[in-house]
Amino acid sequence: MAYSSIFSWIGDRIARRRAPLVPVVRLAGVIGQVGPFRAGLTLTGLAPVLERAFSMRHAKAVALVVNSPGGSPVQSALIHKRIRDLATEKKLPVLVFVEDVAASGGYWLACAGDEIFADENSILGSIGVITAGFGFPALLEKIGVERRVYTAGKSKSMLDPFKPENPEDVARLRAIQEEMHASFRALVESRRGERLHPGETELFDGSFWTGRTAVSLGLADGLGDLRGLLRARFGDKVRLYPVGMRRPLLAFRAGGAARLAAGAEILPEAAIGAAEERALWARYGL
Repeated sequence: MAYSSIFSWIGDRIARRRAPLVPVVRLAGVIGQVGPFRAGLTLTGLAPVLERAFSMRHAKAVALVVNSPGGSPVQSALIHKRIRDLATEKKLPVLVFVEDVAASGGYWLACAGDEIFADENSILGSIGVITAGFGFPALLEKIGVERRVYTAGKSKSMLDPFKPENPEDVARLRAIQEEMHASFRALVESRRGERLHPGETELFDGSFWTGRTAVSLGLADGLGDLRGLLRARFGDKVRLYPVGMRRPLLAFRAGGAARLAAGAEILPEAAIGAAEERALWARYGL
């Protein structure tokens, strides 16, 4: 290699190292444990990723790409808190970029950003709490099956799907939902503050909106994509560094018939988990 080429290569390396760096973390999927074969977004899985992203030398900010229809309120709160704790500790701004959807717990995660950006067709909002299930008492009676449940504590079998719905159980569940909803609302108000300007629109009734409307309501700060906005803010030489989870090899790679048998036992659970996950996405037309 000629001296001029060597010096050019060294110069390029130095220039690249001096270019602004922005670690990028993807928060994609349902929040919480989805099923035996699919892990959703949890603090346990994301903690090492977030630590690496916020600890990168010369980082100017951390970018979060959010694409989630929601899920566990507890995991949403834990992940949000860890992001904010790291942002404060490392003194780094957090920029959130919404892809298809940041709804319910997904919007909870988006609120970890100091600024939120979305595509004009993204879905944002759904600031509410939902609990869904099925009731089977009539089915049991029809097929001649008697349900036998023994508890210590009158509320231990609360909302048993094989028993007729009890108004007291429903009232107790609604009280719990109201507490969660109040917590969600308080978080959004604390993070978005005076940027919220709903006008005649109720922001906290579980409704959701497109990205363009979300900006007008103050749920997001602007429209745009990750690369374009970061280049505009930090210059054309900005380095976007993806930081992702290090997934272990599949547990079923070896083990023979015993592992296959174990897998067969949990296939129904996996199918139910997949159906529930699909229903979450389908609610937002995805």
